[in-house]
Amino acid sequence: MSKSSKDRFNPVKSILVSQPKPSGDVSPYFQLAEKYNLKIDFRPFIQVEPVSIKDFRKQKIEILKHTAIIFTSRNAIDHFFTICKESKIEMPADMKYFCISDQTAHYLQKYIVIRKRKLFVGQKTASDLFDYFKKHKSEKYLFPCSDIRKDEIPTYMSKNNIDFTEAIIYHTVAADLSDLRDIKYDVLAFFSPSGIKSLMTNFPDFKQNNTRIAAFGPTTAEAVREENLILDIEAPMPNAPSMTGALELYIKKANNL
Repeated sequence: MSKSSKDRFNPVKSILVSQPKPSGDVSPYFQLAEKYNLKIDFRPFIQVEPVSIKDFRKQKIEILKHTAIIFTSRNAIDHFFTICKESKIEMPADMKYFCISDQTAHYLQKYIVIRKRKLFVGQKTASDLFDYFKKHKSEKYLFPCSDIRKDEIPTYMSKNNIDFTEAIIYHTVAADLSDLRDIKYDVLAFFSPSGIKSLMTNFPDFKQNNTRIAAFGPTTAEAVREENLILDIEAPMPNAPSMTGALELYIKKANNL
């Protein structure tokens, strides 16, 4: 939480979360809304657009010359296999897959039959995969990703001289938020620099005033400050490892609970 003045702690009654609404009936956000009688809405600030097969071919990447593929999201899986389908490429049985999490690995089963000896799964972050990359240093890796992506994997591969190709298969762009122009929320919650960029793209004359801004992750926090906005709520923190935890701490103070 930033060192803001006391007037940054006006009561919170409404929050806009810049992500899709959680599926199912169980979510920490729903619990937070019920516990503190809040209005919490969900709206993705960014959307993905696939790279056309024509533009993909301009990258001159031969998928089948690689022996391992790195997946860090469901979007990457969907768009990669769309490219394969349009290119009439079938994945060979001996292809290895490195997935950032169990959820990503499970989603991969939508497209291929999983063979345990060909699947390597991290816990949650890119760095969880580094030991696997080190053990399988002789592979020729393909990394299907967005034009906006984190640097951890490319940096690690370069530093360790591992054969690595980055394939841009989708673009991350600002969603159209024009319908929100006259709607005000007490708190806006962001999870990526792309979300902040979308806010400023949609509303170049945005005035923060009494709107509090929450950011998850150091790069998101940095993006807030680069736009000269006040960062009121920051996560993860030692006492609030999640966004909902950080929001709750702030709400307790702002709402005098």
